[in-house]
Amino acid sequence: MFLRAADEALPPQPRAAAAMEEMEEELKCPVCGSFYREPIILPCSHNICLACARNILVQTPEAESPQSSRASGSAVSDYDYLDLDKMSLYSESDSGYGSYGGFVSAPTTPCQKSPNGVRVFPPTVPQPAPQQHLLLPHPASLPPIPRNSCITCPQCHRSLILDDRGLRGFPKNRVLEGVVDRYQQSKAAALKCQLCEKSPKEATAMCEQCDVFYCDPCRLRCHPPRGPLAKHRLVPPAQGRISRRASPRKISTCTEHELENLSMYCVQCKMPVCYQCLEEGKHGTHEVKALGAMWKLHKGQLSQALNGLSDRATEAKEFLVQLRNMVQHIQENGVEFEACLVAQCDALIDALNRRKAQLLAQVTKEHEHKLKVVRDQISHCTVKLRQTTGLMEYCLEVIKENDPSGFLQISDALIRRVHMTESQWGKGTLTPRMTSDFDLTLDSGPLLQTIHQLDFVQMKVPAAPMLQLEECCTQNNSATLSWKQPPLSTIAVEGYILELDDGNGGPFREVYVGPETICTVDGLHFNSTYKSRVKAFNASGVGQYSKTLIMQTSEAGVPPCDIQSIGTVAWFTFDPASAHPDIVFSNDNLTVSCSSYDDRVVMGSAAFSRGVHYWEMTVDRYDNHPDPAFGVARGDVLKDVMLGKDDKAWAMYVDNNRSWFMHNNSHTNRTDGGITKGSTIGVLLDFSRGLLIFLINDEQQGPVAFESLEGTYYPAISLNRNVQVTLHTGLPIPDFYTPGEADPTSSVC
Repeated sequence: MFLRAADEALPPQPRAAAAMEEMEEELKCPVCGSFYREPIILPCSHNICLACARNILVQTPEAESPQSSRASGSAVSDYDYLDLDKMSLYSESDSGYGSYGGFVSAPTTPCQKSPNGVRVFPPTVPQPAPQQHLLLPHPASLPPIPRNSCITCPQCHRSLILDDRGLRGFPKNRVLEGVVDRYQQSKAAALKCQLCEKSPKEATAMCEQCDVFYCDPCRLRCHPPRGPLAKHRLVPPAQGRISRRASPRKISTCTEHELENLSMYCVQCKMPVCYQCLEEGKHGTHEVKALGAMWKLHKGQLSQALNGLSDRATEAKEFLVQLRNMVQHIQENGVEFEACLVAQCDALIDALNRRKAQLLAQVTKEHEHKLKVVRDQISHCTVKLRQTTGLMEYCLEVIKENDPSGFLQISDALIRRVHMTESQWGKGTLTPRMTSDFDLTLDSGPLLQTIHQLDFVQMKVPAAPMLQLEECCTQNNSATLSWKQPPLSTIAVEGYILELDDGNGGPFREVYVGPETICTVDGLHFNSTYKSRVKAFNASGVGQYSKTLIMQTSEAGVPPCDIQSIGTVAWFTFDPASAHPDIVFSNDNLTVSCSSYDDRVVMGSAAFSRGVHYWEMTVDRYDNHPDPAFGVARGDVLKDVMLGKDDKAWAMYVDNNRSWFMHNNSHTNRTDGGITKGSTIGVLLDFSRGLLIFLINDEQQGPVAFESLEGTYYPAISLNRNVQVTLHTGLPIPDFYTPGEADPTSSVC
């Protein structure tokens, strides 16, 4: 939707049919549910048909409506709103019936409801004859408004008492009436093409300049989109009819002085007034402005408000599309998930059936083993019983013999055989070798418990985290990033992986892995642009990356001097973590001293690899003429010797009379001029030219100390117990020095 400036008329803009239908609800009375007819504006800014307003009037007792408190119909402040509960007109929790004591109409009847659900009151005007139901009764034919009448807004339920003018005291909403009229005209029969010779077709466009309705064939034939006609504006037929039938601006008259036109606007009362209203003094002391100017001003304000509302409507439409897509995705994912669940349960059932078959095979094996053992024992016992029975029968027959000598010849052998056979039936022989019970018990308890505990677990990777931009920031060469999971995400997260590039468009590298949602990365390059991103992980895997955040470390500044020089302003302190244990810190790690007579090294908390940097140190204490050293160093510099003794440091050491530059224990460029208590030592590091320069009390000390410096360096000093220094950072580069000039020594002030 495009809205023009406030000082221009606002022609109707193209609208879709659906949007026009949605506007229809704004054009219907909350009482009768039909389009507004002669709408009036209540002090609460709601509208109502004039006839409907008569229908919902209620007469109040004289005691509750003193003459001094009656409404004038001119402004909200002129009305006395009544407490709806005290008036006892109706209750929102009643059964739908109301008692209207003193009401003009017939006895109490049930309340009605309009199509938009607003409670309305029964009509008070008698129904017209059937043949006249389309005509509104003339105002003179309506019954007079009774004294002490009260009207309640059907939308906000505010009640107010009418004055002697009754409903005539309310202003008519001519704008709404005009909109309703144009809308009803636009809903009429379809427009026809004006150029079709026989049986005109339905028009599809109207040219605002030609004022002609065209169908598609006639438009292509008679109004081609080229040449002079290319600049003509074609609009939908409905909009063209509205534009054609739009009536000229109507001149409104004052409700209190019907012969006077409204020409001014009272800012305090927020209503149009006439010249006579100002003359009579009612609005004489109020601030008034020209009606046309306020008309244009309020149109502009409405246009601006509509712009914001249009943005919200666009966002709402996009959100509805997103929700509809979610519905489709939910349905698709639901079907897929149900199929996956059925497959998983079927797999469990198959596994249980396979285990069932294995257990049944084990039971069958045990069953067959028991039967075999018992059957073998039966067979063995049967054979032995047959032998025993045969021996017994034989012995009985031998006993029957009467030959003593013959009996004695075999009796000893038979007695031995009987005893031997009896011993073979000894203990355990007549005991079953196998029980009939199965000593197998199925341990199904854990499985049943597992089945009861069978539930859904989180098996998805986490969603992409959201970077909280309001909490992400950079300071010096450090970057702080904060993130969180999406609001609607219910996926468990075990930790996060934060990645940064090298500040020069290189590949990403991991700088943090852990459960925290905020991380500060130190030791970055100054004056560099870093890209950062984060992703979450859990037992199922690693999720997607967040959106990439681009951050700038230590923006470049321009120092106040005639020659433009660019440097990086950085703030840092001395670093206790990397210092020798004998170093003593104070003043928030900006001041250091030493507890040893030997030289000890302490470095700064920031590392430099690009740009131009400058910092200073002031000598707070200087006893017995020691030789403190100032400069830069690598991260693995020796901490128990003077700075510059090894190949990891580039320094200037100085006493009370002179100074030397030192690197890898090589002393060069002896220069007169030393330090005392209160002296200031400056260090200028220029990576654009690879130079290191020293200053004492704002003047360059000697020539350029070191050249061809590349890589990463930390500010560093070495000192013993006779020296105490304080660090000063965040300083611009000195005025005399301009990066890139041919000879920096010639710029000494």
